[in-house]
Amino acid sequence: MSRYTGPTWKISRRLGISLSGTGKELARRPYAPGDHGPNSRRKISEYGTQLREKQKLRFMYGLTERQFRNLFVKAGKVSEGTHGENLMILLEQRLDNLVFRLGFATTRAQARQLVNHGHITVDGKRVDIPSYEVKPGQVISLRERSLNLTVVNAALEATVSRPAFVDYDENKKSGSLVRLPQREELEPEIDESLVVEYYNQML
Repeated sequence: MSRYTGPTWKISRRLGISLSGTGKELARRPYAPGDHGPNSRRKISEYGTQLREKQKLRFMYGLTERQFRNLFVKAGKVSEGTHGENLMILLEQRLDNLVFRLGFATTRAQARQLVNHGHITVDGKRVDIPSYEVKPGQVISLRERSLNLTVVNAALEATVSRPAFVDYDENKKSGSLVRLPQREELEPEIDESLVVEYYNQML
């Protein structure tokens, strides 16, 4: 299954969550798209609720269905923690997500593009794989030729705060994953148990 490239605002409204992180998608029309709009009375089944929660998480991190399913299977093989929390931690360990968390990009899609185009290094080596799993202690930096990219500098200037599980060095324009995140530090609007229930029926 290819990556979704359609209008993300419609997806945000359908799922009831801001995929951009700005909230603009839901500010004017906080209801699903379609002819009935806010007057829709359609009830969602238990399966539909689980599917929607899975889609929320998948679209939030910008993964294809195959990538997401493979990561779910990998999370189930982790010996400690719950399946759902381990899935969310693995999502946070993706290089494109950490580029976003450090403030090098304003969205995960933009962060993925920076990685794809070879602007990012991990421990001094160029890595152009967005799904690269970053381990605690590894240093994420910009390549020397990318230090003055306008899009990166604009994103850094717009960054107000960073999660506690990452560390950023403003002088070096580099950062690291200092530890694995805890559940309370991750997306509060996601119920990962529903994602687990969805895949337990499918796999």
